[in-house]
Amino acid sequence: MDAGLAALLGAALGSFTTLGAAVVNGRFQVRTQFTQWRRQHRRDAYTGYLGALHDRDIAMDAVLDALRPERPDVADVDAKVRRFVDLAREVHRAMEIVIIEGPPPMVEVAERIHRASEELSEVTRRMVEKARVGDSARKTADEAAAAERERRLYAAVQEFRLKARDVLGNVG
Repeated sequence: MDAGLAALLGAALGSFTTLGAAVVNGRFQVRTQFTQWRRQHRRDAYTGYLGALHDRDIAMDAVLDALRPERPDVADVDAKVRRFVDLAREVHRAMEIVIIEGPPPMVEVAERIHRASEELSEVTRRMVEKARVGDSARKTADEAAAAERERRLYAAVQEFRLKARDVLGNVG
């Protein structure tokens, strides 16, 4: 084989090898960037949802605190309920983003949080209605039911946090 031809074939082979490596490296880099982008969007969705939950739960605590006196100030209770309702809407908006970003196990946990929140809200609505009419007959039982539902809600939120760590790769 002629030395010039051998050099030309060697250069061509080297070029193809370099091009192949660049293509493989480029695809790997695109996948890595997409994974990082996806992870950041999910992280933003999860932290936004947890932040909205936190604010709403503080508002719920304020409603429950306003209901504690023997004769609650109904106007104060109603103002705190309005604040809670506004923040509950924010939670629903944030949950929609969690549903879009996924994955399904995160959506399932968010739905458990939603159910636990609804159960607590149901007891609280009953307590507010009773406060409006001055009925304190089952106040202790309602307070105990609210405390139990708060515990369930907190457990579901904890589960969401742990699942988010797993999904985002923050284990350990």
